[in-house]
Amino acid sequence: MQLMSFIPLRMDSLRRKIVIGYGAVATLVIALSAFSLIETRLLAEQITGGERVHQFLGITLEIRRFEKNHFLYGQEADREENRAYVAEGRRILAEHGASFAAVASPQRIGAMLLALENYDRLMSERVPGKRDTAGDARLRQAGKEIVTVAEEWSRTERGILQQQLESHRRGLLGSIAALVLLVVAVGQMLAWRVARPLRELEDNMTAVAEGRLAKLDLGLQDREIASLTAAFNHVLEQLETRQGQLLRSEKLAALGTLLSGVAHELNNPLSNISTSCEILAEEIADSKVGADSTAFEKELLAQIDAETWRARRIVRSLLDYARDRAFHREAVPLAPLVEESLRLVRGRIPPQVAVVIDAGAGLVLTGDKQRLQQALFNLVGNAIDALEGAGELRVAARPARSAYPVDALVFGARGESTPRIEIEVSDNGRGIEAAVLPRIFDPFFTTKEVGQGLGLGLFIVFEIVEEHGGSIAVKSTPGQGTTFLIRLPAQDTPA
Repeated sequence: MQLMSFIPLRMDSLRRKIVIGYGAVATLVIALSAFSLIETRLLAEQITGGERVHQFLGITLEIRRFEKNHFLYGQEADREENRAYVAEGRRILAEHGASFAAVASPQRIGAMLLALENYDRLMSERVPGKRDTAGDARLRQAGKEIVTVAEEWSRTERGILQQQLESHRRGLLGSIAALVLLVVAVGQMLAWRVARPLRELEDNMTAVAEGRLAKLDLGLQDREIASLTAAFNHVLEQLETRQGQLLRSEKLAALGTLLSGVAHELNNPLSNISTSCEILAEEIADSKVGADSTAFEKELLAQIDAETWRARRIVRSLLDYARDRAFHREAVPLAPLVEESLRLVRGRIPPQVAVVIDAGAGLVLTGDKQRLQQALFNLVGNAIDALEGAGELRVAARPARSAYPVDALVFGARGESTPRIEIEVSDNGRGIEAAVLPRIFDPFFTTKEVGQGLGLGLFIVFEIVEEHGGSIAVKSTPGQGTTFLIRLPAQDTPA
C-alpha cells in the first residue's frame, strides 16, 4: 500500500509555507534596501546643498576679510577682490536657490541679494584715503549683517543635516528590528511546524523502543508532516501485527516445553487407572464375592473415576492455555488460578525444588483468565530456570500493601488509589545483575544462551499486566534470588 493513500488530496504543504515565509523575508529585505537607497540619495542631496550653504558662508567671510584689508591699506586690489566675492555670492544665491530653500524662505534669499547689492554699492562709493565715518560705519554694518545671516543659515543647515542623519539612523535600526522580528517569526513558525512534530515523533519512537505502541496524532494538516505521521502509524500497525505473530510463536514454543510435563502428569493418573483396572479384573474373576469384595470394587471404581477426571482437568488446562481468543474481562478467583498454572509446569519442577503456595482464599481478580495464567506460567518458568535444579519457589497472593518496597524497581502505572491484589513469585536462585535489571521487560532481551529463549517471556508478562491496568515490580540480589510483585485490580464491586 502506498503511503500517499493515507493523505487527503486537499492539504497545505509545509514547503509552500517555508517558501512564503522566506519570500516575505526577501520582500522585506528588498523594501528595506530600496528605502535605504532613497534615504541615502536624499541625504547626499542634502549634503550637496549644505556644501553650497557653507560655501556661501566662506564667501561672506572672504568679503569681510578683503573689506578690512581695504580699510587698513587702501589698496584697490583688495576692493576688487571684495567685489569679486560679492559677485560670486550673488551668483550662488541666484543659480542655486533650491539649495538654500531648506534654510531660508524665498523672501529672505531675495533680501540677501538686495543686501549684497547694497553692500557692493557702498563698497564702490568709498574713496580710499578720504575719511567718511558715517559711510564706513554703514559699510561695516552691511557686511556684518551679511555674515550674521550666512552664519545663521549655516547653523540651520547643520541642524537639518543632523536631524536627517538621526532620522536615517532610526529608520535603519527600525528596519533591522523589523527584519529580525520577521526572521524570528518565520523561525518560530518553522520550529512549530517542523521541530515539534519531529520531537513528538522522536518521543513516540522512544516509546516504541520501550515496547509501548502508541499511534501518532500531531493534528497538523501539512502534507509532509501528515505523510510522515501516516508512515509512522503504518509502521506501528505492522509492528503490532508482527508482535502478535511473535506472541503466538512464543506460545507455541512454550507448548513444546509443556509437552514433557503434560506427559509426566498424564502418566501417573493413567498408571493408577491401569493398576486399579487390573486389580478389579482379578477380583471379579475370583469366585468368592461378598460384601467386603463389593465395597472394595466400589473403591477401586472411585479411584478410576477420580484419576480420569484429574487427567481431563490437565488436558483442559492445556487447551485453555493454547487457545487464541480475544481479551475477555471476568471475575477470576486467584487460588484456583495459581493452582491450575502450577499444574501446567509441575513436570518441569526438579525434585530438589520446594514449592510454597500461599494464595489466600476469597481473593478475586478482574481480568482475562487465560492471559493471567500465561503471565504466571512465564514467571514461574523463569524462577525454575533461575533455581538451576535446587532451591525454593514461592507463589503468594494477598491484598496489596500501601506501597512497593523501596528497593524494588517498578514498571507500569501504579494506580494505588484503587483496590489491588498483589501476586508474588519469588525464588532463591542466582538473581539478576543490577546493570541488566531495568531491561528485563524489553522485547527480545535475554540473558540465556542462544537457543534457550527469544527474550519475550517477561515482555509478554509486562504486556499482560499493562493490559489489565496493573503494575509490576522486581527486586533481585545476585546469588540470593529474585522477587516479582504484580499488582492487579481487585474484583469490581457494585455501586
